[in-house]
Amino acid sequence: MIPYFQVQPAFVPPLDPEFSPPILAHQALRQAAHAAGAAPLVLGLERPDGSCSRFETIVLPSDHPYAEANLAYAERLVKFLLWQKGGHKVYIGGDPAIGAYVQRCYGTPGVPAPEGTRAFDFDFMQRVYERPFRVVACHPEEVPPERENSKALGRHLEGCRIGFDLGASDRKVSAVINGETVYSEEVIWEPRKHADPEYHYRELRAAIDAAAAHLPRVDAIGGSSAGVIINNRPMIASLFRGVPANRITAIHEIFRHLGAELGVPIEVANDGDVTALAGAMSLEDNAVLGIALGSSEASGYVNAEGKITGWLNELAFAPVDYNPQAVVEEWSGDQGVGASYFSQQAVFRLAPRAGLPLPTNMPDAERLKIAQMALEAGHPGAGDIWRSMGVYMGYTLAHYADFYTIKHVLILGRCTSGQGGTLLLEGARAVLEAEFPALAGQIQLHLPDEKTRRVGQSIAAASLPEIK
Repeated sequence: MIPYFQVQPAFVPPLDPEFSPPILAHQALRQAAHAAGAAPLVLGLERPDGSCSRFETIVLPSDHPYAEANLAYAERLVKFLLWQKGGHKVYIGGDPAIGAYVQRCYGTPGVPAPEGTRAFDFDFMQRVYERPFRVVACHPEEVPPERENSKALGRHLEGCRIGFDLGASDRKVSAVINGETVYSEEVIWEPRKHADPEYHYRELRAAIDAAAAHLPRVDAIGGSSAGVIINNRPMIASLFRGVPANRITAIHEIFRHLGAELGVPIEVANDGDVTALAGAMSLEDNAVLGIALGSSEASGYVNAEGKITGWLNELAFAPVDYNPQAVVEEWSGDQGVGASYFSQQAVFRLAPRAGLPLPTNMPDAERLKIAQMALEAGHPGAGDIWRSMGVYMGYTLAHYADFYTIKHVLILGRCTSGQGGTLLLEGARAVLEAEFPALAGQIQLHLPDEKTRRVGQSIAAASLPEIK
């Protein structure tokens, strides 16, 4: 997807030989730009709270014979940054041709791009930030300075707490007393199929009540949920895709309503950020990128100061494969994004290639269990599913390192249970050690024990609220 700079990786996923890692294409283009006399490209992303993120790179001079590659490079960078950091206003500081191209991809206020380009992203950012989305083409010096906001969140362990974690195929809850878990449960559900907000509230209340039965009292409730959470309001989440627009306000207020009804403080964060928080707490260190492989890819980040950044960190929609024939993600309509490579969606996509057809007339969580049982039983092709995901992970972590300062990567979620998690990490480490030795020495990969792997997010979520 960056013409002229596709690079054959040294490691090839056994079930996906056409996989094209972005990190290799980016390195090749930047090397060519250096050799030809680099031109600057500065990207800025503004958010309504006054924060602004910047990303500075180089591109080929506009008169270079392969300058066309700059267009796809810039568009994929903007795509990644939007889903990493978020923004309602994007600055493209550099060659006017690049800015004009990105504007055509995303459209203009009131006129989103045609379906098939970035219309999904355009609409999503407008709904999240409740502002018109714009792309501004400008000179590099006109991109606003960086202004990042971050905040301390979680790590409160005192008292009797409940933590929940809402995923697209299961919901988990834990009861915690002074940092010690006294009860955990995991229940399979399929929230995306339900249009009635009352269903979602009943399920959440049932989880809370189950945990409360194991506590002498409830002092606070913390939550982890897929989707974009702003001020305890789930603005957009795949969990609630079945809820019609005229009833979505009830979903926006679901967590606040629960806290008010129970009369306790409640704090809910994106499931990826809670993954990262869980890692930072268990490792007693910071600069942690958390990645949960479940029904989709949930990602989060605790920075070097130990704070949550306020970025979206929705890497499920960030590009990880530049193969022109890469799989199209069904919700966003874009190719080669993380959800299709680091989730049960990847398992289902690769299983037929592994000679492992999976039933379709059962919940996704059960389908995944069948694939994992085949792996544990020694099915000859099942191992290649997770080996392929390991190669994806190794190259993608090197790609992520261009955008995050990373000391630790915590990988967990339903897809990492059993032998699959081990195979995935072995593959990722092999790629890093051979292709990116400097990063291999800098980044530590962690796979929690089985219990933490499956319910760790709900335990960390319990620490989110402060009891005053």
